[in-house]
Amino acid sequence: MKLTGLCAIISGASQGLGYEVAKQFVQEGADVMLCARNAESLYKAQQELLLLANQRSKVMAMPTDVSKLAQVEALVAATLAETGRVDVLVANAGIYGTKGPIEEIDWDEWSDAIDINLKGTVIQCRAVLPHFKQNRSGKIIILSGGGATKPMPFLSAYAASKAAVVRFAETLAEEVSTFNIAVNTIAPGALNTRLLDEILEAGPDKVGKEFYEQSLKQQEKGGTSLEVGASLCTFLASAESEGITGKLISAVWDPWKKFPAYLNELMSSDIYTLRRIVPADRGQNWDES
Repeated sequence: MKLTGLCAIISGASQGLGYEVAKQFVQEGADVMLCARNAESLYKAQQELLLLANQRSKVMAMPTDVSKLAQVEALVAATLAETGRVDVLVANAGIYGTKGPIEEIDWDEWSDAIDINLKGTVIQCRAVLPHFKQNRSGKIIILSGGGATKPMPFLSAYAASKAAVVRFAETLAEEVSTFNIAVNTIAPGALNTRLLDEILEAGPDKVGKEFYEQSLKQQEKGGTSLEVGASLCTFLASAESEGITGKLISAVWDPWKKFPAYLNELMSSDIYTLRRIVPADRGQNWDES
């Protein structure tokens, strides 16, 4: 099993992708600490995973709002008290937030999305880093998504926060590189989860006709399997991904299983990163008189 002996904290783990990540981690032998805001669904998920673990792994759970520094610090402390270690953080908790034209949206709801998606991600990383630095090892996996790489009209809080976490991850990866701590972001694909339900419930007037119709088609086709994104998280948590850091990786479109064979090329380039596009990148030369 790929993750035997490791302990992972997984946020947003009561349902959807977070739950699937926890499931795969348990199957691969890891101890897991689950967290989410809804205690009822969180403890239900814990019980299901305990049955799957069959005493091979510890499955812990603690209701936590990742936008609250004290709660996240208590979560990390509780994990260390129970297992003595934390090796992996999967910062998965996130929301779409308010939907609609920026001048019409509820400002408090817009700010809440930034607090959870961006500040919550930073808080989770901040809380595990002292332990990771002390051990001179650790894996941080941050959920990004399509909002990081393309405009998302009428979902500005989501798009802005997801782009921000990618640049934060790239920055943090360089900041902690001398401690053998890897920091990567992943795009898990178009998932049929509660976030899709939110878009369909909001309707085209709130999220725009194009995105609404795209979401309807996604619902009909079934979307990307949760197992795909979870498998990428398992890869990044395991020893297989050693040396890979500071990258934004698509679970669906990128050949991530082959990355170890191209490690030198990958890590000596800006492949799979957020970068500004200049004319030369598109075969244009605007410097000519």
